[in-house]
Amino acid sequence: MKQLKSEHIPPTVIALGLVSFFTDLSSEMIYPLLPVFLASVLGAGAFSLGLIEGVAEATAAILKIVSGYLTDRSGKKKPFILAGYSLSSSVRPLIGLATAWPVVLVLRFMDRVGKGIRTSPRDTLIAEVTESGFRGRAYGFHRAMDHAGAVFGPLAAVLLLKGFGLSLRWVFLLSAFPAVMVIVIILFFVREKETDPGGASPQKGPVKGETDQRAALGSGFRLFLLAVITFTLGNSTDAFLLLRLNMAGVGAAGAAVLWAIFHVVKMASTYAGGRLSDSLGRKSMIIAGWAYYAGIYLLFAYLQGRMALITVFLLYGLYFGLTEPAERALVASFAPQALRGKAFGYYHGAIGLASLPSSLIFGLIWQRWGYQYAFIMGAGFALLGCALVQAAASARAAG
Repeated sequence: MKQLKSEHIPPTVIALGLVSFFTDLSSEMIYPLLPVFLASVLGAGAFSLGLIEGVAEATAAILKIVSGYLTDRSGKKKPFILAGYSLSSSVRPLIGLATAWPVVLVLRFMDRVGKGIRTSPRDTLIAEVTESGFRGRAYGFHRAMDHAGAVFGPLAAVLLLKGFGLSLRWVFLLSAFPAVMVIVIILFFVREKETDPGGASPQKGPVKGETDQRAALGSGFRLFLLAVITFTLGNSTDAFLLLRLNMAGVGAAGAAVLWAIFHVVKMASTYAGGRLSDSLGRKSMIIAGWAYYAGIYLLFAYLQGRMALITVFLLYGLYFGLTEPAERALVASFAPQALRGKAFGYYHGAIGLASLPSSLIFGLIWQRWGYQYAFIMGAGFALLGCALVQAAASARAAG
């Protein structure tokens, strides 16, 4: 296998990968246990879970749009990245002090505020410091490090739960420790790209009117956003998958172990998928990934056995490798440099804003008619999204 040259994954991308590793090490000590905590400790149901996750993601979505706009306007990325990660790291462990599910809602809201502030500037910075032909593997590396943290987070939670006999609340509070490393790495190792002498300066104001800017992104990009929104309407929070596993007899510790193994699959698939997207093409990878997702959701709708559901849950991790790096690399290719922050803001914003009705609708359908109908709905939206991605690619080629 041909070895990567060092310039293909720049030092700043490696540093941001470590930031994501420690962030997910902290957050994933909490996330796979949150449905069990809400249900067994706080007495919340499926609708409350959908509301919490939907509001959290919608909040992040709006701020991803705003931070993308401010990134292009100021030409700065690191201050937004530092502020966003710092806020999330400080409030997330406080879930361990919650005594009612609305408190969890508020804390998840603040956590996602931090995510909204940092995400668009971070993805813009990765595109800026990486050669265009290697962006798939750069985003793949970053997502792989993110998922690597999600491997060790649940394992740390299991160790604390079973090895030391701590409660869920204490596990949540102790998640604060890896978050400290996040701030250190951003402060000392994340660097913005310096402007070349005589080169283009960072954009510090609108190049043109808002109508002209939208036109510069192109009709293909707008169709791609529509495709993303359509797919996301059927892509509810993965907490529902954990809830389905819990119904099949998987307890809190088992869910944490499965969550870790699941992220091993995601880690390997996102790194490999990023490299593949550089050679096979972004569109083909995304369509294959969304169609695969539809198949996984249909299996979740009809399978009953615990081992069968566990197997499908782990296979679900391959979907992320097919889509995550390819989607981000495609967004970067749609936009000129001066509008890249906005493009990532619109992309992440579309996902987040569609996540609110997605999780709410999924939770309502689950409670009213059963989980089967909820998963079938998700599969249908994914297949419709595939058709729209093809339309977006055609519009881009025609433009």
